[in-house]
Amino acid sequence: MKENVFDVLMYLFENYYMDDETEMTPDRESIQLELADAGFPTPEINKAFDWLESLATSNGTQLPAPQASHSIRLFSDRETGYLDLECRGFLLFLEQMGILTPANRELAIDRIMALDSEDFDLEQLKWVVLMVLFKQPGQEAAYAWMEDLVFDNTSNSLH
Repeated sequence: MKENVFDVLMYLFENYYMDDETEMTPDRESIQLELADAGFPTPEINKAFDWLESLATSNGTQLPAPQASHSIRLFSDRETGYLDLECRGFLLFLEQMGILTPANRELAIDRIMALDSEDFDLEQLKWVVLMVLFKQPGQEAAYAWMEDLVFDNTSNSLH
């Protein structure tokens, strides 16, 4: 089985971040050992931790002044090659609904592009947006909305 960085991130998010009852998170070394025991390759584990560290350090990053409400985000050739029309449309939808701010949109795009996955899709995009919102202070309502969206779609596809 070929595990990628996204799979490691999903494991970490579901087992360590979403569990509000956990008072103490194990250290990085313990988590890395657990991930290796679960069958994740070491390079992918390291890339996942780098991805999370980059997300954590970009929380305070300031973008230029907010764009006007009528501005349009143009995607680069690399981004359009990676994010299909459905993904780009969903990002626009989230921003129009007030779930993503322009700064959070850019952070989500940055983290999506950093995954460098061969087959990125809409469901993965939803999870990345959820992870980005989870790490953003003051975004609890947006996070709750995304969480409902992610888990409603997951439960609907299981029926």
